[in-house]
Amino acid sequence: MRGPVVHVMRFEQRLEAPPGAVFPFFADARNLEAITPPLLRFRLLTPEPVAMGVGTFLQYALRIRGVPVRWDTLIQEWDPPHRFVDVQVRGPYRLWHHTHELEPVDEGRATLMRDTVRYAVGFGGLGEVVRRAVVRRDVEAIFAFRAEQVPGLVAGPAGRDYAGAARASKMRFAPGSSPRDGAR
Repeated sequence: MRGPVVHVMRFEQRLEAPPGAVFPFFADARNLEAITPPLLRFRLLTPEPVAMGVGTFLQYALRIRGVPVRWDTLIQEWDPPHRFVDVQVRGPYRLWHHTHELEPVDEGRATLMRDTVRYAVGFGGLGEVVRRAVVRRDVEAIFAFRAEQVPGLVAGPAGRDYAGAARASKMRFAPGSSPRDGAR
């Protein structure tokens, strides 16, 4: 019996703040609400305060196309200020493995943020049809929304606000991961 088909999507975005200023934003689980499209009505259910690290279990509620969904994730890797990995324990996907990487650029004055999402929908051929028609576009839309929101929410050194960096920030598909490139 063949296992689920795993698809990979990659996104990159330059942020005009060093990784040490960017990482704390993502270390606060509540901030995921601010960078998720309002249509999803994404809410953190895990009682606060949330101490992030390997083994942190996070519970969320959201709506996917109006349908209420619980999403439970586990932090599998935690390496501030460079990277962390969250994996779905329970939720809408057969597999969800999200690697967040923050690489210093411009001698550490800025950050190249990379997101690599490995996911599987399940449900065989029907799941593949749904993935192509809906899921892929929905995930792309979520990351496009994040690309618009994150620069204005990340604070830099000495409390400097990088809201103006939103205009300079660019989100793009990593080479070979755009649907137009035939990536799976």
